[in-house]
Amino acid sequence: MATLTLKNVPDDLYQRLKEAAARNRRSLNQEAITRLAAADTRDQRDPEEVLRNLRDRRVSLPPHKQATLEEVDRWKREGRA
Repeated sequence: MATLTLKNVPDDLYQRLKEAAARNRRSLNQEAITRLAAADTRDQRDPEEVLRNLRDRRVSLPPHKQATLEEVDRWKREGRA
């Protein structure tokens, strides 16, 4: 197996990774490998499939949770005032 050395890891990122490793009962190295593998998987998803999934989820929301395009435009304008 290959070896990877990371330099200049920000202290706060290192600490969060270390805490996550402890929560997940993994070594720091294994936690980093697990997260890198998960990130790599996300990058390989088919964009069309992701879009279909999002549309399916939107349709399943209760009607009162769905905003119209006009409402979204109005909220954007109000936020810029």
